[in-house]
Amino acid sequence: MSKTLVLASNNTGKINEFNDMLSNLGFEVKPQGEFNVEEAEENGLSFIENAILKARNACAQTGLPAIADDSGIEVDYLNGAPGIYSARFAGEHGNSEANNALLLEKLEGVPEEERTARFHCVLAYMKHKDDPTPWVFHGVWEGSILTEIQGKHGFGYDPVFYVPNRDCSAAMLTKDEKNRISHRAIALQQLLAAFEQAKA
Repeated sequence: MSKTLVLASNNTGKINEFNDMLSNLGFEVKPQGEFNVEEAEENGLSFIENAILKARNACAQTGLPAIADDSGIEVDYLNGAPGIYSARFAGEHGNSEANNALLLEKLEGVPEEERTARFHCVLAYMKHKDDPTPWVFHGVWEGSILTEIQGKHGFGYDPVFYVPNRDCSAAMLTKDEKNRISHRAIALQQLLAAFEQAKA
């Protein structure tokens, strides 16, 4: 099994999280940008479709095994939006400030009990571009949407996502704590368990 894995992302926060969690197994996770990978068109209609599209694209362009995650936030009051469009909710891909501002605006005046939300992370691991059986893992992190931004850590929607069992926003958690309880952490634990089982 190759010890170099390509992550189908150039998001520094994600790359750090994956390396923190996979380095113990001897894996080195490299962003696809290091291989000049052209980004896949995310035209799937679900987190799973998009994760597999991105993993296959990274495998095809690098010849290495790849991991891709597709993640986002689902808000019940908005019928599941922003969902797969989380990164470009406000129009510009990856503009977290604009995305958070738009989400708060759409939920203005909505009572606390109707602000329930959850982060989803679907991870796909493919050994090569023609891998007929990608490994797929799904992590869910339940919470709700705050009425204002709180905290300076994390990225994306972390400053507006309230974590009930910690009584704070995701952006107020330490990196280590977030890496233990987040949607991505849950999916990554499943991936780690699968890698360890494959080694056994």
